[in-house]
Amino acid sequence: MALLVQKFGGSSVADAEHMRNVADYVARVRRRGDQPVVVVSAMGKETDDLLHLASQVSKTLPGREMDMLITAGERKAMALFCMALHDLGVPADSFTGSQAGMVTNNEHTKAKIVEVRPQRILDALAKGRVPVVGGAQGVSVDREITFLGRGGSDTTAVALAKALGADACELYTDVPGVFSADPRVVPGARRLAKVSYEEMLEMNAAGCPKPAMRSVEFARTHRVRLHVRSSFTWEPGTWIVEEGSVMEQPIISAVVSDQSEAKVTVTGVPDRPGIAAKLFRALADRLVNVDMIEQNISLEGKTDISFTVDRDELAIAEDVATGLAGEIGASEVLADPDIATVSIIGAGMRTHPGVSATMFEVLATEGINIEMISTSTIRLTCVVRAGAADRAVIALHKAFGLEG
Repeated sequence: MALLVQKFGGSSVADAEHMRNVADYVARVRRRGDQPVVVVSAMGKETDDLLHLASQVSKTLPGREMDMLITAGERKAMALFCMALHDLGVPADSFTGSQAGMVTNNEHTKAKIVEVRPQRILDALAKGRVPVVGGAQGVSVDREITFLGRGGSDTTAVALAKALGADACELYTDVPGVFSADPRVVPGARRLAKVSYEEMLEMNAAGCPKPAMRSVEFARTHRVRLHVRSSFTWEPGTWIVEEGSVMEQPIISAVVSDQSEAKVTVTGVPDRPGIAAKLFRALADRLVNVDMIEQNISLEGKTDISFTVDRDELAIAEDVATGLAGEIGASEVLADPDIATVSIIGAGMRTHPGVSATMFEVLATEGINIEMISTSTIRLTCVVRAGAADRAVIALHKAFGLEG
Protein backbone atom coordinates (compact mmCIF):
# COMPACT_ATOMS: atom_id res chain seq x y z
CA MET A 1 0.00 0.00 0.00
CA ALA A 2 1.38 3.38 -1.03
CA LEU A 3 0.42 6.74 0.43
CA LEU A 4 0.08 9.13 -2.51
CA VAL A 5 -0.60 12.86 -2.52
CA GLN A 6 -2.37 13.59 -5.80
CA LYS A 7 -2.76 17.19 -6.94
CA PHE A 8 -5.21 18.02 -9.73
CA GLY A 9 -4.86 21.36 -11.51
CA GLY A 10 -7.60 23.63 -12.76
CA SER A 11 -7.81 22.00 -16.18
CA SER A 12 -8.23 18.58 -14.54
CA VAL A 13 -11.33 19.71 -12.62
CA ALA A 14 -12.51 22.37 -15.07
CA ASP A 15 -16.15 21.23 -15.16
CA ALA A 16 -18.50 18.57 -13.81
CA GLU A 17 -17.51 15.95 -16.38
CA HIS A 18 -13.78 16.39 -15.76
CA MET A 19 -14.37 16.29 -12.02
CA ARG A 20 -16.35 13.03 -12.23
CA ASN A 21 -13.59 11.48 -14.38
CA VAL A 22 -10.92 12.44 -11.85
CA ALA A 23 -13.05 11.19 -8.96
CA ASP A 24 -13.44 7.85 -10.77
CA TYR A 25 -9.64 7.65 -11.10
CA VAL A 26 -9.13 8.37 -7.39
CA ALA A 27 -11.69 5.66 -6.57
CA ARG A 28 -9.72 3.18 -8.70
CA VAL A 29 -6.48 4.15 -6.96
CA ARG A 30 -8.17 3.42 -3.64
CA ARG A 31 -9.58 0.08 -4.83
CA ARG A 32 -6.12 -1.14 -5.81
CA GLY A 33 -5.05 -0.67 -2.19
CA ASP A 34 -3.28 2.70 -2.19
CA GLN A 35 -4.16 5.63 0.07
CA PRO A 36 -4.77 8.84 -1.89
CA VAL A 37 -4.71 12.32 -0.40
CA VAL A 38 -6.15 14.76 -2.95
CA VAL A 39 -5.24 18.44 -3.45
CA VAL A 40 -7.40 20.43 -5.89
CA SER A 41 -6.97 23.79 -7.58
CA ALA A 42 -9.84 26.10 -8.48
CA MET A 43 -11.89 24.92 -11.45
CA GLY A 44 -10.67 26.00 -14.89
CA LYS A 45 -10.06 29.74 -15.08
CA GLU A 46 -11.99 30.56 -11.91
CA THR A 47 -9.03 32.26 -10.22
CA ASP A 48 -8.65 34.54 -13.25
CA ASP A 49 -12.37 35.29 -13.15
CA LEU A 50 -12.22 36.20 -9.46
CA LEU A 51 -9.22 38.48 -10.04
CA HIS A 52 -11.05 40.18 -12.90
CA LEU A 53 -14.14 40.64 -10.74
CA ALA A 54 -12.05 42.14 -7.95
CA SER A 55 -10.50 44.66 -10.35
CA GLN A 56 -14.00 45.75 -11.39
CA VAL A 57 -15.12 46.59 -7.86
CA SER A 58 -11.87 47.82 -6.30
CA LYS A 59 -8.79 49.85 -7.13
CA THR A 60 -7.04 49.23 -3.82
CA LEU A 61 -7.40 45.41 -3.80
CA PRO A 62 -6.59 44.97 -0.07
CA GLY A 63 -4.50 41.84 0.45
CA ARG A 64 -6.59 40.29 3.22
CA GLU A 65 -9.80 40.48 1.22
CA MET A 66 -8.08 39.32 -1.97
CA ASP A 67 -6.96 36.17 -0.15
CA MET A 68 -10.46 35.56 1.18
CA LEU A 69 -11.83 35.94 -2.35
CA ILE A 70 -9.28 33.91 -4.33
CA THR A 71 -9.22 30.94 -1.95
CA ALA A 72 -12.98 30.58 -2.39
CA GLY A 73 -12.25 28.96 -5.78
CA GLU A 74 -10.38 26.05 -4.19
CA ARG A 75 -13.00 25.66 -1.44
CA LYS A 76 -15.71 25.33 -4.08
CA ALA A 77 -13.68 22.74 -6.00
CA MET A 78 -12.87 20.59 -2.96
CA ALA A 79 -16.50 20.40 -1.84
CA LEU A 80 -17.71 19.43 -5.30
CA PHE A 81 -14.95 16.85 -5.64
CA CYS A 82 -15.95 15.25 -2.34
CA MET A 83 -19.54 15.06 -3.57
CA ALA A 84 -18.36 13.26 -6.71
CA LEU A 85 -16.42 10.75 -4.58
CA HIS A 86 -19.41 10.12 -2.31
CA ASP A 87 -21.50 9.27 -5.38
CA LEU A 88 -18.96 6.55 -6.17
CA GLY A 89 -19.20 5.10 -2.70
CA VAL A 90 -15.88 6.57 -1.56
CA PRO A 91 -15.98 8.19 1.90
CA ALA A 92 -14.26 11.56 1.65
CA ASP A 93 -13.88 14.78 3.64
CA SER A 94 -12.95 18.22 2.34
CA PHE A 95 -10.48 20.42 4.21
CA THR A 96 -9.49 24.03 3.73
CA GLY A 97 -5.81 24.84 3.91
CA SER A 98 -6.18 25.94 7.53
CA GLN A 99 -8.08 22.76 8.47
CA ALA A 100 -5.34 20.72 6.79
CA GLY A 101 -2.76 22.44 9.02
CA MET A 102 -1.06 24.70 6.46
CA VAL A 103 0.46 27.42 8.64
CA THR A 104 1.95 30.34 6.71
CA ASN A 105 3.61 33.66 7.31
CA ASN A 106 1.56 36.87 7.30
CA GLU A 107 2.24 37.93 3.71
CA HIS A 108 -1.05 38.19 1.83
CA THR A 109 -1.42 37.10 -1.84
CA LYS A 110 1.92 35.22 -1.81
CA ALA A 111 2.26 33.60 1.60
CA LYS A 112 4.94 31.02 2.38
CA ILE A 113 4.38 27.83 4.37
CA VAL A 114 6.23 27.83 7.70
CA GLU A 115 4.77 24.65 9.22
CA VAL A 116 2.35 21.82 8.41
CA ARG A 117 0.20 20.28 11.15
CA PRO A 118 -1.62 17.47 9.32
CA GLN A 119 -3.38 15.82 12.27
CA ARG A 120 -6.88 16.08 10.76
CA ILE A 121 -5.59 14.56 7.52
CA LEU A 122 -4.02 11.68 9.45
CA ASP A 123 -7.26 11.16 11.38
CA ALA A 124 -9.25 10.98 8.13
CA LEU A 125 -6.82 8.44 6.68
CA ALA A 126 -7.00 6.34 9.84
CA LYS A 127 -10.79 6.19 9.41
CA GLY A 128 -10.42 4.98 5.81
CA ARG A 129 -11.56 8.27 4.28
CA VAL A 130 -10.06 10.24 1.40
CA PRO A 131 -8.98 13.76 2.45
CA VAL A 132 -9.56 16.42 -0.24
CA VAL A 133 -7.60 19.60 0.46
CA GLY A 134 -8.07 23.02 -1.11
CA GLY A 135 -4.76 23.98 -2.67
CA ALA A 136 -2.77 27.22 -2.52
CA GLN A 137 -4.15 28.34 0.84
CA GLY A 138 -3.40 28.30 4.53
CA VAL A 139 -3.78 30.22 7.76
CA SER A 140 -1.25 32.75 8.96
CA VAL A 141 0.37 32.80 12.38
CA ASP A 142 -2.07 35.65 13.06
CA ARG A 143 -4.99 33.32 12.14
CA GLU A 144 -5.80 35.05 8.84
CA ILE A 145 -6.68 33.16 5.65
CA THR A 146 -3.76 33.36 3.21
CA PHE A 147 -3.17 32.56 -0.46
CA LEU A 148 0.12 31.01 -1.57
CA GLY A 149 0.10 32.64 -5.00
CA ARG A 150 0.08 31.24 -8.52
CA GLY A 151 1.12 27.59 -8.63
CA GLY A 152 0.45 27.35 -4.91
CA SER A 153 -1.53 24.10 -5.19
CA ASP A 154 1.67 22.33 -6.29
CA THR A 155 3.39 23.67 -3.18
CA THR A 156 0.49 22.58 -0.97
CA ALA A 157 0.74 19.05 -2.37
CA VAL A 158 4.51 18.79 -1.89
CA ALA A 159 4.32 20.19 1.66
CA LEU A 160 1.59 17.69 2.54
CA ALA A 161 3.61 14.84 1.03
CA LYS A 162 6.56 15.78 3.21
CA ALA A 163 4.46 16.14 6.37
CA LEU A 164 2.65 12.83 5.80
CA GLY A 165 5.73 10.90 4.74
CA ALA A 166 4.04 10.03 1.43
CA ASP A 167 5.64 7.61 -1.00
CA ALA A 168 5.25 10.11 -3.84
CA CYS A 169 3.58 13.37 -4.82
CA GLU A 170 1.74 13.17 -8.16
CA LEU A 171 1.06 16.46 -9.96
CA TYR A 172 -1.70 15.97 -12.55
CA THR A 173 -2.14 18.54 -15.28
CA ASP A 174 -3.16 18.80 -18.95
CA VAL A 175 0.23 17.67 -20.30
CA PRO A 176 1.74 14.16 -19.93
CA GLY A 177 4.98 15.29 -18.32
CA VAL A 178 8.03 17.48 -18.83
CA PHE A 179 9.32 17.71 -22.41
CA SER A 180 12.66 18.35 -24.07
CA ALA A 181 11.08 21.50 -25.56
CA ASP A 182 7.64 23.05 -25.85
CA PRO A 183 5.73 20.58 -28.11
CA ARG A 184 3.81 23.51 -29.57
CA VAL A 185 7.11 24.86 -30.92
CA VAL A 186 8.91 21.55 -31.57
CA PRO A 187 6.44 18.80 -32.59
CA GLY A 188 9.22 16.22 -32.20
CA ALA A 189 9.91 17.12 -28.57
CA ARG A 190 10.03 14.04 -26.35
CA ARG A 191 8.70 13.42 -22.89
CA LEU A 192 11.49 13.05 -20.33
CA ALA A 193 11.15 9.93 -18.16
CA LYS A 194 13.27 11.49 -15.40
CA VAL A 195 14.89 14.83 -14.64
CA SER A 196 16.82 15.90 -11.58
CA TYR A 197 15.58 18.55 -9.16
CA GLU A 198 18.44 20.79 -10.29
CA GLU A 199 17.58 20.45 -13.98
CA MET A 200 13.90 21.11 -13.31
CA LEU A 201 14.69 24.24 -11.30
CA GLU A 202 16.89 25.54 -14.13
CA MET A 203 14.08 24.77 -16.61
CA ASN A 204 11.67 26.70 -14.37
CA ALA A 205 14.07 29.63 -14.21
CA ALA A 206 14.41 29.56 -18.01
CA GLY A 207 10.65 29.76 -18.59
CA CYS A 208 9.13 26.28 -18.12
CA PRO A 209 5.89 27.01 -16.19
CA LYS A 210 5.01 23.55 -14.83
CA PRO A 211 5.44 22.32 -12.19
CA ALA A 212 5.63 25.49 -10.10
CA MET A 213 9.19 26.43 -9.18
CA ARG A 214 8.40 26.81 -5.47
CA SER A 215 7.10 23.25 -5.31
CA VAL A 216 10.27 21.88 -6.94
CA GLU A 217 12.44 23.86 -4.51
CA PHE A 218 10.44 22.46 -1.59
CA ALA A 219 10.66 18.94 -3.01
CA ARG A 220 14.44 19.20 -3.47
CA THR A 221 14.96 20.50 0.06
CA HIS A 222 12.86 17.75 1.63
CA ARG A 223 13.56 14.98 -0.94
CA VAL A 224 9.94 14.51 -2.00
CA ARG A 225 9.65 12.39 -5.16
CA LEU A 226 7.53 14.20 -7.78
CA HIS A 227 5.66 12.61 -10.66
CA VAL A 228 4.25 15.01 -13.28
CA ARG A 229 1.38 13.30 -15.13
CA SER A 230 -1.65 13.94 -17.33
CA SER A 231 -5.19 13.66 -15.96
CA PHE A 232 -6.40 13.18 -19.53
CA THR A 233 -4.41 10.04 -20.39
CA TRP A 234 -3.32 8.74 -16.93
CA GLU A 235 -0.12 7.42 -18.54
CA PRO A 236 3.21 7.53 -16.66
CA GLY A 237 4.79 10.97 -16.90
CA THR A 238 8.06 12.52 -15.72
CA TRP A 239 9.71 11.73 -12.40
CA ILE A 240 11.61 14.58 -10.73
CA VAL A 241 14.22 12.98 -8.49
CA GLU A 242 17.70 13.34 -7.05
CA GLU A 243 20.44 13.69 -9.64
CA GLY A 244 22.22 10.46 -8.74
CA SER A 245 19.12 8.39 -9.62
CA VAL A 246 18.99 9.65 -13.23
CA MET A 247 20.94 7.04 -15.21
CA GLU A 248 22.65 7.74 -18.54
CA GLN A 249 22.42 11.47 -17.99
CA PRO A 250 22.36 13.22 -21.39
CA ILE A 251 24.54 16.26 -22.04
CA ILE A 252 21.49 18.40 -22.76
CA SER A 253 18.03 17.47 -21.45
CA ALA A 254 15.92 20.37 -22.72
CA VAL A 255 15.76 23.60 -24.69
CA VAL A 256 13.52 26.25 -23.13
CA SER A 257 12.51 29.73 -24.28
CA ASP A 258 10.89 32.59 -22.39
CA GLN A 259 9.22 35.50 -24.14
CA SER A 260 7.97 37.17 -20.98
CA GLU A 261 11.09 39.23 -20.28
CA ALA A 262 12.30 42.69 -21.28
CA LYS A 263 15.67 44.45 -21.23
CA VAL A 264 16.76 47.76 -19.74
CA THR A 265 20.11 49.36 -20.65
CA VAL A 266 21.60 52.26 -18.69
CA THR A 267 24.27 53.89 -20.86
CA GLY A 268 27.25 56.07 -20.04
CA VAL A 269 27.46 55.02 -16.41
CA PRO A 270 30.57 56.22 -14.53
CA ASP A 271 32.79 53.20 -13.87
CA ARG A 272 33.31 53.55 -10.14
CA PRO A 273 32.36 51.57 -7.02
CA GLY A 274 28.80 51.87 -5.69
CA ILE A 275 26.98 52.81 -8.89
CA ALA A 276 25.61 49.31 -9.61
CA ALA A 277 24.77 48.84 -5.94
CA LYS A 278 22.70 52.04 -5.92
CA LEU A 279 20.83 51.06 -9.09
CA PHE A 280 19.96 47.51 -8.07
CA ARG A 281 19.09 48.48 -4.49
CA ALA A 282 16.57 50.97 -5.87
CA LEU A 283 15.09 48.24 -8.09
CA ALA A 284 14.90 45.84 -5.13
CA ASP A 285 13.14 48.48 -3.04
CA ARG A 286 10.45 48.63 -5.73
CA LEU A 287 10.20 44.80 -5.66
CA VAL A 288 11.55 44.45 -9.21
CA ASN A 289 13.09 41.01 -9.74
CA VAL A 290 16.20 41.24 -11.93
CA ASP A 291 17.26 38.17 -13.89
CA MET A 292 20.33 38.64 -16.12
CA ILE A 293 22.88 41.45 -15.66
CA GLU A 294 25.65 42.47 -18.04
CA GLN A 295 28.19 45.30 -17.76
CA ASN A 296 30.29 46.30 -20.74
CA ILE A 297 34.02 46.97 -20.67
CA SER A 298 34.77 50.47 -19.44
CA LEU A 299 35.84 53.01 -22.08
CA GLU A 300 37.14 56.38 -20.93
CA GLY A 301 35.70 55.78 -17.46
CA LYS A 302 32.18 55.07 -18.74
CA THR A 303 30.29 51.78 -19.12
CA ASP A 304 26.82 50.45 -19.98
CA ILE A 305 24.76 48.22 -17.69
CA SER A 306 22.03 46.02 -19.13
CA PHE A 307 19.63 43.82 -17.19
CA THR A 308 16.47 41.83 -17.84
CA VAL A 309 13.20 41.91 -15.89
CA ASP A 310 9.74 40.49 -16.25
CA ARG A 311 7.95 42.39 -19.01
CA ASP A 312 5.15 43.26 -16.59
CA GLU A 313 7.73 45.11 -14.46
CA LEU A 314 9.41 46.95 -17.33
CA ALA A 315 7.62 50.25 -16.70
CA ILE A 316 8.65 50.25 -13.03
CA ALA A 317 12.24 49.30 -13.85
CA GLU A 318 12.48 52.02 -16.49
CA ASP A 319 11.02 54.57 -14.06
CA VAL A 320 13.54 53.61 -11.36
CA ALA A 321 16.51 53.76 -13.73
CA THR A 322 15.39 57.07 -15.26
CA GLY A 323 14.91 58.57 -11.83
CA LEU A 324 18.45 57.60 -10.85
CA ALA A 325 20.13 58.53 -14.13
CA GLY A 326 20.97 62.08 -13.09
CA GLU A 327 22.14 61.07 -9.62
CA ILE A 328 24.53 58.38 -10.89
CA GLY A 329 25.65 60.36 -13.92
CA ALA A 330 24.21 58.04 -16.60
CA SER A 331 23.64 59.27 -20.15
CA GLU A 332 20.45 57.46 -21.16
CA VAL A 333 18.00 54.70 -20.21
CA LEU A 334 16.79 52.39 -23.01
CA ALA A 335 13.84 50.01 -22.55
CA ASP A 336 13.46 47.06 -24.91
CA PRO A 337 10.37 44.80 -24.59
CA ASP A 338 11.08 42.90 -27.83
CA ILE A 339 13.46 40.23 -26.50
CA ALA A 340 13.34 36.57 -25.52
CA THR A 341 15.67 34.17 -23.74
CA VAL A 342 16.67 30.78 -25.12
CA SER A 343 18.29 28.28 -22.76
CA ILE A 344 19.84 24.83 -22.93
CA ILE A 345 19.75 22.78 -19.72
CA GLY A 346 21.52 19.55 -18.83
CA ALA A 347 23.48 18.08 -15.94
CA GLY A 348 25.91 16.62 -18.49
CA MET A 349 27.17 20.13 -19.29
CA ARG A 350 29.39 19.94 -16.20
CA THR A 351 31.71 17.39 -17.76
CA HIS A 352 31.37 17.94 -21.51
CA PRO A 353 33.37 20.77 -23.15
CA GLY A 354 32.15 22.46 -26.29
CA VAL A 355 28.48 22.85 -25.37
CA SER A 356 28.58 26.65 -25.43
CA ALA A 357 30.52 26.63 -28.72
CA THR A 358 27.87 24.41 -30.29
CA MET A 359 25.06 26.66 -29.11
CA PHE A 360 26.75 29.79 -30.43
CA GLU A 361 27.53 28.11 -33.78
CA VAL A 362 23.93 26.97 -34.20
CA LEU A 363 22.58 30.46 -33.52
CA ALA A 364 25.14 31.99 -35.88
CA THR A 365 24.16 29.57 -38.64
CA GLU A 366 20.54 30.63 -38.15
CA GLY A 367 21.57 34.29 -38.38
CA ILE A 368 20.42 34.94 -34.81
CA ASN A 369 22.34 37.61 -32.91
CA ILE A 370 23.14 37.07 -29.22
CA GLU A 371 22.59 40.18 -27.10
CA MET A 372 23.37 38.85 -23.61
CA ILE A 373 24.73 35.58 -22.17
CA SER A 374 24.19 34.02 -18.76
CA THR A 375 25.55 30.71 -17.46
CA SER A 376 25.26 28.32 -14.53
CA THR A 377 26.84 24.90 -14.10
CA ILE A 378 23.96 23.21 -15.96
CA ARG A 379 22.33 26.04 -17.93
CA LEU A 380 23.38 28.39 -20.73
CA THR A 381 21.02 31.24 -21.62
CA CYS A 382 21.15 33.73 -24.51
CA VAL A 383 19.04 36.82 -25.05
CA VAL A 384 17.83 37.13 -28.65
CA ARG A 385 15.17 39.04 -30.55
CA ALA A 386 11.67 37.82 -29.62
CA GLY A 387 10.85 36.93 -33.22
CA ALA A 388 13.83 34.58 -33.44
CA ALA A 389 13.14 32.56 -30.29
CA ASP A 390 11.11 29.72 -31.81
CA ARG A 391 13.60 29.32 -34.67
CA ALA A 392 16.43 29.15 -32.14
CA VAL A 393 14.65 26.49 -30.07
CA ILE A 394 13.96 24.31 -33.12
CA ALA A 395 17.55 24.53 -34.34
CA LEU A 396 19.11 23.84 -30.93
CA HIS A 397 16.76 20.96 -30.21
CA LYS A 398 17.86 19.31 -33.46
CA ALA A 399 21.56 20.12 -33.02
CA PHE A 400 21.71 18.45 -29.61
CA GLY A 401 19.83 15.36 -30.82
CA LEU A 402 16.79 15.73 -28.57
CA GLU A 403 14.15 14.48 -31.02
CA GLY A 404 11.88 11.68 -29.81
